[in-house]
Amino acid sequence: MPFNSFNFWLLFPFIFILCLVIPQRFHRLQNGFLLLVSYLLYMNWNPVFATVLLGVTVITYIGGLFVAHGKGRLSICFAVLGLLPLLAYKYYNFLNDSLTGLLELMGLHFSLPGLNWAIPVGISFFTFQAVGYVLDVYHGRCSSEKNFLDYALFVSFFPQVTSGPISTASELMPQIKGKRCIEYSTVVQGLKWLLWGMFIKMVIADRLGMFVDLAYENYEHYSGMICLAASIGYTIQIYCDFAGYSLMAIGIASTLGFKLINNFERPYFAASVTEFWRRWHISLTRWLTTHVYISLGGNRCSRIRQYWNIMVTFLVSGLWHGANWTFVVWGAIHGLLQIIEKALFGERIKAEIKCTGRKLTMMRGVRICITFLLVNFAWVFFRMPTLADACNIIGRILTMPSTSAPIPLNAISVIALGVALPVMVLRELREEFFAQKIAILNRPLVKWVFYVFLFCFLLTMGVLDGGQFIHVSF
Repeated sequence: MPFNSFNFWLLFPFIFILCLVIPQRFHRLQNGFLLLVSYLLYMNWNPVFATVLLGVTVITYIGGLFVAHGKGRLSICFAVLGLLPLLAYKYYNFLNDSLTGLLELMGLHFSLPGLNWAIPVGISFFTFQAVGYVLDVYHGRCSSEKNFLDYALFVSFFPQVTSGPISTASELMPQIKGKRCIEYSTVVQGLKWLLWGMFIKMVIADRLGMFVDLAYENYEHYSGMICLAASIGYTIQIYCDFAGYSLMAIGIASTLGFKLINNFERPYFAASVTEFWRRWHISLTRWLTTHVYISLGGNRCSRIRQYWNIMVTFLVSGLWHGANWTFVVWGAIHGLLQIIEKALFGERIKAEIKCTGRKLTMMRGVRICITFLLVNFAWVFFRMPTLADACNIIGRILTMPSTSAPIPLNAISVIALGVALPVMVLRELREEFFAQKIAILNRPLVKWVFYVFLFCFLLTMGVLDGGQFIHVSF
């Protein structure tokens, strides 16, 4: 059930109150309640999807037990078994179509029957979380879980099951098994994160989405300037959509006494593509680094082999996002850009990433703009349905034809974005560079006025239709 739907906000107060009234000493009862709620909310998408979620949970739970009993070699088998539903639902048709096309180029006509199954919501997220658990047990990063209900809650916890963040067992399992205290401070902080997430999702992402969808779906009728604006609009939209969801998930979990990993750290202020991936979808980057990049050898090998490891990791990242060659190219672009950066500025970029006190110098500002444009270029391939469409959009931007249909943006969206975008940019600038320099903004009265403004603006200018989150389909 989407967090931005009216039905969810009718149910959530009851979920919160029931968790609050269950005494801390009965935290297992609270876990059972949260597990039941998680499955019921997930089944709201489609009851059949819950069988896939349960199947992955059972397989990886048994895999963890086998590893704990000294049968570590079987961990790879159970990891593969845990991945099988993801491979079948998400990639079977892609592989079948690609193989059929390749054979036709060779003059051979053969194809396997296609599958018309709907892809279970969030299958990429909960599969990676569950399989990551098995691999972590194998490598000794965490102990195996004996209590099946606790482990099932770890895999299906409703704030994160459909779009992350992807948690590790060492982070989330102690919170599930320990006594949680729902305090006033954590509830208030959670509601603040929740409000900001709803604001950037429902006001900025959804308003921009109306413009981007119309412009991209009919790009041949629009000028290069409007196509460029649409590409930048999508770059902002996907950040506000996904970061908005992550903040809502973190906020909801916080009100229930849980702490989830922050998935975004102002990625568009990165001064390199390498730094961008330290700030964008942090939980996925961590998973791929741990289970793909390091497993391939990481940087503990020759430079050429390290570059190969980077490229393979980002090709996996591209395929994780979707079964389409556009995602493969998107991943390859990011992999190639990182390889170029490491070859030219490796140690310098590494030192910058470790630096905590960043200053907005002119040189850093230029590099931030260059990185943003490179990331924006790659997002075109991510967004378009085919490689031909992506290349046509880029060609239209570069040639800048002047003939154009009217800009597909209504007056309400212009007003909403004209206010909301500057608010977001100024807030991000302050948190990135001026957090300790503008003391007046840290005063409680100023903060509460800001939150009241966000709430009122959200109700008047937000898209309140329970629209889909972009990453739910991954």
